[in-house]
Amino acid sequence: MLSTDNKAREPVGDESPSKKPLTRVLREWALWLMIGAALFHFSGQWRAPELPENAPHFQLSDLEGRLVNLKELRGRPVVLNFWATWCGPCRFEIPSFSAFADAHPEVAVLGIAVDGDPETLKASARDLGITYRVLLGQKSVQKAYGVSTLPTTV
Repeated sequence: MLSTDNKAREPVGDESPSKKPLTRVLREWALWLMIGAALFHFSGQWRAPELPENAPHFQLSDLEGRLVNLKELRGRPVVLNFWATWCGPCRFEIPSFSAFADAHPEVAVLGIAVDGDPETLKASARDLGITYRVLLGQKSVQKAYGVSTLPTTV
């Protein structure tokens, strides 16, 4: 026999989103976190520059006007850090590069500034505590190294 009761039908079991068991909610969150982590990891792989076997050559001036020729550093480990004065993440990582450069003098750490004139960059380098050489970047060098976002370290 059919009921003539006008009460709304109450959800049974897992039908109500507010009544999902905690374990199911945690599993769903864990799944979404894993998907997010995988996407984050692979997005870095997609934007990573494809470099030739040998580093592209460049010759850039440092803040004192002295030329730095990459060929002169052949046979020595070199770290290139492309950065800008306005870049928050760049400014955040600079103390780590300075500490690394101080602890490993056998490694040539070069900060390639993509903005600013020498005087502005000198002031920024002083304010940020940069202890390694800062070079005045050129668009051709950024292009040769596939730099599309900042900071980029090679």
